[in-house]
Amino acid sequence: MKKTKFYVVAGLGLVQSVLLNSNSFSQERTPENLNEVVVTASRSPKKISEIGKVARVITAETLSKSQGRTLPEVLNNVAGITIGGNGNNPGDVKSVFLRGGTAANTLILIDGIPVNDASEITGEYNISAIPVDQIERVEILKGGNSTLYGSDAVAGVINIITKKGSGKLGASLLATGGSYDTYKQVLGLNGQIGSTSVSINGSNLDSKSFSTAAPGKGESDFDKDSFHQKSISLNIGQQLSEKFSLRGNFQGNNNQSDLDRGAFTDAKNYTYNKTAFLAGLGGKLSLQKGLINFNLSHNNVRNYYDNNGSVTNNGGRINHFETNLNYAFNSFLDLASGVSYRLSKTDQHNSFSSPLFADNNIKSLFTSLFVRSNSGFQAELGGRVNDHSQYGNNFTYTLNPSYLIADRYKLFVNVSSAYRVPSLYQLFSEYGNLNLEPETSVTYEAGLDFNFTDKLNLAFSYFKRDIDNVIDFGQVTPGVFGYINQNNQKDNGFEVELGFKPSSVIDLNAFYAHVDGEVTTPASKTFNLFRRPKDSFGLNAGFKMTEQFSFNVIYKYTGDRKDRYFDNSTFLTVDADMASYNMVDLYAQYKPVGRLTLFADIKNLLDENYIDFSGYTTKGLNFNAGFKIDFN
Repeated sequence: MKKTKFYVVAGLGLVQSVLLNSNSFSQERTPENLNEVVVTASRSPKKISEIGKVARVITAETLSKSQGRTLPEVLNNVAGITIGGNGNNPGDVKSVFLRGGTAANTLILIDGIPVNDASEITGEYNISAIPVDQIERVEILKGGNSTLYGSDAVAGVINIITKKGSGKLGASLLATGGSYDTYKQVLGLNGQIGSTSVSINGSNLDSKSFSTAAPGKGESDFDKDSFHQKSISLNIGQQLSEKFSLRGNFQGNNNQSDLDRGAFTDAKNYTYNKTAFLAGLGGKLSLQKGLINFNLSHNNVRNYYDNNGSVTNNGGRINHFETNLNYAFNSFLDLASGVSYRLSKTDQHNSFSSPLFADNNIKSLFTSLFVRSNSGFQAELGGRVNDHSQYGNNFTYTLNPSYLIADRYKLFVNVSSAYRVPSLYQLFSEYGNLNLEPETSVTYEAGLDFNFTDKLNLAFSYFKRDIDNVIDFGQVTPGVFGYINQNNQKDNGFEVELGFKPSSVIDLNAFYAHVDGEVTTPASKTFNLFRRPKDSFGLNAGFKMTEQFSFNVIYKYTGDRKDRYFDNSTFLTVDADMASYNMVDLYAQYKPVGRLTLFADIKNLLDENYIDFSGYTTKGLNFNAGFKIDFN
């Protein structure tokens, strides 16, 4: 059956390569245009042709064609990214695996501000909390980027840029419904009134969903685990003078879900309630040759688990201040420089141990110089000094020269170091270790972005990442277990991306990604990229039948993976092999009038029976459909 499905998919891909158009429909914007402007790669607006890094953009246009999708589903179709648990119950935490790195080694930003979760064990942020309808665009920066962004930017950075409000003030209403009794409503108000911009978006999502845990042998009556999400986003900007502007923002969400005990194990009356909000104030001051930015933010997360009266109540708060200067000395030299301060606190309570109250802070100073010449040579040279209240100082650097030929062909090399600080739990909990050092890494990268013509482009990148002092759970002293620095991690891989647009009605984007990894412990060397495939392949294409009607097809192949889970019946850790699978989705959109959009999204079109996490249920063939009305 699996082989038959593969042939069907291959046939679809062959037909698409001749017929389909995906201009603005592909989930990832491949480097069809080196003039694409990004801000995440250098902390200032620069074209992709001007930077020696791999930067990709999910545009507003693409997101508008993803009305029935979640952010994890959109990101899962980007070269080099696998979202762990993407096909599982929507209430499950989704893990971002970028270039084989752990979820804690990818830094998530919202409008350039780090959004770690200080209440969790590793500090990683759950991107499921961010609805697609509140996002303007997403910028993905691959490779080690701690020089510009600090801790956690080991495998890369994902910057989620929210809607800000521009143009004529108008309102919008969106409603969807589909499989698993899933319904969503979104109300938005966006636009500009004089020198004031405003964007308000509120959404409500309800799903009866399905059992989180997969029934074991002989079991079939696991109950459905529902999911509910309420979110609100507010952005207000004020141009106070020709050169100075202020912006305030607030993003808040509440996620509630039923849970199960674990792999193959059902649970009754086990619930999860997460409330998170991010509030910030930022400003920009224009100079004759530069710009000064400042941002002050407060990130607050509360996780509440109730397992039949056994309660875990964890809170985390992060206060972050940063100011940076972008300055152009001349046409050949400019810099990005700044200082930042981050204070993290947590309070954690459960029914089995004493409460945990802990905090720490980190102060940083960073500078990067960007040079360019008329011959096409350009480079970034930068460094960052960090002072952590617990372990002391560390330093990171970046050097990435590139060469641009005829404004079409870019070659680049990147050598950069990065780091990840231990979480508050890993330092101060009952299993904590105050002697922990940060994980440190060096990434070597080389590649090309070639625009052969305006219709054909090719991108290739190779990376090698070495991580020292990997934080793991092990024996601290004889008979005492906790978090220690003991492992070394070595990962490598490559990505190939191809874009082909022979006409205004035919467009094809494809990618292939490979990653391999090995962990070295005092006793062994083993492959350890659990839940991360060595090989993945994606193909995005679409029809634009008329100006009113269009549809696109999204295909992704996910290769074989290994998994490890805890067996609640034997109290043993089990290693498992997970087979490869093919996923085909279909999205269609129709605009009968200018202000009304109708859409339908069919996922897992081949009804593939696959596993994301061992012991957990995945979605079969499912769909949602809806409409969006714009009021101006």
